[in-house]
Amino acid sequence: MPRLTTAEKIRRAALKLFERGGADAVSMRRVADAVGITPMAIYRHFPSREALLKRLSDDSFEAIAHEWAAHATHPDVLERLQALLVPYLDYALANPHLFDHAFSLRRDDARRFPEDFRERQSPTLTVIADAIDDGMRRGVLRKDDPWDVAMTLWAHSHGLIALYRAGRFSYDEAQFRAFYLASLRRVIDGIKA
Repeated sequence: MPRLTTAEKIRRAALKLFERGGADAVSMRRVADAVGITPMAIYRHFPSREALLKRLSDDSFEAIAHEWAAHATHPDVLERLQALLVPYLDYALANPHLFDHAFSLRRDDARRFPEDFRERQSPTLTVIADAIDDGMRRGVLRKDDPWDVAMTLWAHSHGLIALYRAGRFSYDEAQFRAFYLASLRRVIDGIKA
């Protein structure tokens, strides 16, 4: 197995701290202690704490985008749309702090709707918009703006997850997952041609 670079060790240590306690748990001192270096040594690899947090968020977002792309080939458009939103739920439940940092907290570098999305800068929503566009071209989905519909699906998915994480459901995880999938199906059924 190849030896990890110092930057990789820093990212891994920061990720462990982040997963346990969120962004507030990630300090340069804590990361340095976990790696066995001085806090100042981190700045050779990351110019600031914010840059390190952004890298963690970007890395995790890239992983979920890869997962979404893997679901983008299902031949049934309706099944594909639902399958594309399952990794989002999986990510939120497995990585709640990263999920919050990537999708729920205000960040100056976050993509903005509609311009950034229509320019295909979102590796996740682009996959959904493409599936919707495909469904519209095939006559499976009603004609509409694919990007607006994609944002509607994402907002519905995100809203359910946010409510679940805020304790607004009495369901356990399996019950919530079943509700989530059924709810998405209702929305998807509502956009069928």
